[in-house]
Amino acid sequence: MPRTTALPADLRALAAHQGGCLSRAQLRDHAVDADRVAAEVRAGRWCVVGPLVVRTCTGALDAAARRWAAVLSAGEGAALSGLTALEVHGLRGWERPSVAVRVARGHRLPALVGVVATSSRRPARVVRRGGLPLLAVEDAAVGAAGAARSPATAGGLLAAVVQQRLTTPARLRDAVLAAGPVRHRRELLAVLDDVEGGAQALSEVRLVRLCRTARLPAPAQQVVRLDGAGRRRYLDALWVLDDGRRVLLEVDGVRHVEEARWYDDLLRAAEVAQPGEVVLRLPARALRVEPARVVALLRRHLGPGGCTRTA
Repeated sequence: MPRTTALPADLRALAAHQGGCLSRAQLRDHAVDADRVAAEVRAGRWCVVGPLVVRTCTGALDAAARRWAAVLSAGEGAALSGLTALEVHGLRGWERPSVAVRVARGHRLPALVGVVATSSRRPARVVRRGGLPLLAVEDAAVGAAGAARSPATAGGLLAAVVQQRLTTPARLRDAVLAAGPVRHRRELLAVLDDVEGGAQALSEVRLVRLCRTARLPAPAQQVVRLDGAGRRRYLDALWVLDDGRRVLLEVDGVRHVEEARWYDDLLRAAEVAQPGEVVLRLPARALRVEPARVVALLRRHLGPGGCTRTA
């Protein structure tokens, strides 16, 4: 089969911007008809990505191509949502292989492998990143949290969004309240209260709640210290006791057991500790599965009453 003529320059640029994907409507707007598309596919130069989208190259779809294919297939007003939108906004540690897209009410998305479509009557703000339409951070976060199976996962997601500096607790609270009867609503608002009080990661939220329940003094959190290289480091928790003693606690998540992270964390803890301080390190999981054991440990180091003053 003879090679076809090259696409117009503006259409080639559009395809490059959209991960190689073009909707059939975009192709028609540039006078590329169905016969031309079929010829390119038969020649092995293009591939079909669902009934409404083609890709001007072949091979496995990368993340950008999968996102564009979902949005172009979902019709006018569609936007990436949930964890997919949050990943584009910069959230790390919550990646999922599927693509979440919000479609207009009543629109039926053609079946696409790995694409999950939702719709809602609730209004949501749509922004663009790299040309991709996606829900604003707050709306995407509340939607994903409401879809979470457990309150702990939902709260952990909002804590992560704040911890990674994507938005503020106040903005997330406004989004939760505006969403109405969203699933896990009470837990989400409680987590945001704790996060706004200084806790950021879910482990820090759990620590604050544990201290409150056990009538232990709440620690100062995210206290800035300089390490041996003069870099700013943030302490998970610090108690300053009335007798002048200081108790420093680092809460390690699963990622801290990776060799490179573990090596750096141990050195960092040694560098930021001051003479005479008690330095404790606990696995984050212990706050959830063995709270009584954690309380007993803290009570032993904080002493009777355990009154503290600001660090």
